[in-house]
Amino acid sequence: MVSKRLSHEAGHRRKFLAVIDETPECERAVAYAAYRVKATGGGLVLLFVVDAGDFKQWLGVEQIMREEAVAAAKAALDKFASKVREKLGIEPELVVREGAPTEEITKLIEEDQDISILVLAAGSSKEGPGPLVASIAGKTAAFPVPVTVVPQDLSDEDIESLA
Repeated sequence: MVSKRLSHEAGHRRKFLAVIDETPECERAVAYAAYRVKATGGGLVLLFVVDAGDFKQWLGVEQIMREEAVAAAKAALDKFASKVREKLGIEPELVVREGAPTEEITKLIEEDQDISILVLAAGSSKEGPGPLVASIAGKTAAFPVPVTVVPQDLSDEDIESLA
């Protein structure tokens, strides 16, 4: 069941959620979401999901690996947040989660009822749009909010004109 979105009620605003990961196309998703926020007066949430499965097989160093992964996630979020602040004057919310990406995205959307749109970017490689886009595309009928998929090859000027 999808919880009611509160973004149009008093004291709330519509938020765009962009997922940060190691893919080159995620920068396009952040750019589109940031320009939409600027155009509509909404909010921007940047999420990095640390895959918890990466640590299970490394007994003894699991905690160190987890701490390093979280530190790398925070650094990646800070990098994108700095770009958004400098270019558009937007202060994004930064969120780090640990778990399976699709599950953590869904949980965050359920917890923050102001998130109204998930913005992803599709890679342009012959292998397909990327694992996150592919996994979410398979669940769109049951997904809690609309999903906008931004092509990786769009320039900042293209994105700004579309947003």
